[in-house]
Amino acid sequence: MAAPTAGAENPGSDIAKLYLARQARLKSVMRAADCPAVLIVDPVNIFYATGARNMQLFGMRTPARYLLLFADGPTILYEYFGCEHLARALPTIDEIRPAEGLCHISSGGDVGAASKRVADEIHAVVWSVSPGLDKLAIDRFPFALVDALRHRGFHLSDADPVFSTARSIKMAIELPYMREAVSRVELAVEGLVERIEPGRTESETWAEFHRGLIASEGQYLSTRLFQSGERTFPYFQECGARVLQSGDLVCLDTDALGYEGYAVDFSRTFLCGDGKPTAEQRHLYSLAREQLEENAQILKPGIAFEEMAELAWQVPEEHQDSRYYCIGHGLGMSGEFPNIPHRRNDGPYPLDGHVMPGMVICLESYIGSKKTGQGVKLENQFLVLEDGAESMSTFQFDQRFE
Repeated sequence: MAAPTAGAENPGSDIAKLYLARQARLKSVMRAADCPAVLIVDPVNIFYATGARNMQLFGMRTPARYLLLFADGPTILYEYFGCEHLARALPTIDEIRPAEGLCHISSGGDVGAASKRVADEIHAVVWSVSPGLDKLAIDRFPFALVDALRHRGFHLSDADPVFSTARSIKMAIELPYMREAVSRVELAVEGLVERIEPGRTESETWAEFHRGLIASEGQYLSTRLFQSGERTFPYFQECGARVLQSGDLVCLDTDALGYEGYAVDFSRTFLCGDGKPTAEQRHLYSLAREQLEENAQILKPGIAFEEMAELAWQVPEEHQDSRYYCIGHGLGMSGEFPNIPHRRNDGPYPLDGHVMPGMVICLESYIGSKKTGQGVKLENQFLVLEDGAESMSTFQFDQRFE
């Protein structure tokens, strides 16, 4: 799968099979959940359900296109005006209609009227497919449309659990695409690492990753988590104008939506320049590596999330206040179910369930030092198998910390 597959305008047979398989899984989960129909606006949900992709980042903030999908019935895409041709060849879509603008700007300042028109149309379509059906699962539409759908008699539920369940287990047909996404993102990170050098700003260096991602048919980066020197503590500082200096720790977290929309999420920490790390830097790095590797040993199918929390490497007290917020999280076309919390001493564990074969889990490690104002971020992405877990992340660690 070295060469890019055809786009949605003319999907090749292999990619069409992928889209059909994802939709079939989604419909199966819908039936099991007694969810006869979903109406969704989240562009990642639309892409999972159909393979139809269009202005993804724009669609995350603007309700510009939406999808009506039946567990046993047609799939109708309401597409942004003038973009109908983009999804016309997809075998997952039965009909394409123009979408109504559902924000203040695109509705001409009257979201209420636009929402009423959409609700009327959805009601007419639903009853033409299944007369009397009044159950509809939706995701994050504006409240004006939610009110309008309820006014038309729909009993609404949250579509998120349905999509979360479907997307949490990866089918065999998805795995080659996920592995290809990892390979391409790792190549893009190589280009970034080659430019980690004194005198360049964080943002200039991070831009190399963007270039490599887009050049390899990736989609976008969902964060700007690239920081250096004193900005490595506390974590979650986004890249900016700070100039890299020799001897800096430099942390990166990919958070990349890569090839065919599959997310790639791993973290590494490097040393800027040609020198050697300090004793304190080595110590922080060794703790972070130990956390990552010990937690990888307990990741296996069937283990309860609560048991993982009990067995997980315990962050030393001096680093507890700045630890990463979870042990690990699911991954697919974004961060997905589950988020595995650390154990708690003040009440019951907040997450039921078990690790299951087919899940992709990213294990997180961050060890920060308030004393020195530095931190180390590491993370690997794993595929849970029937008999263990496979690391999908192969990107090298900085050998100078060994």
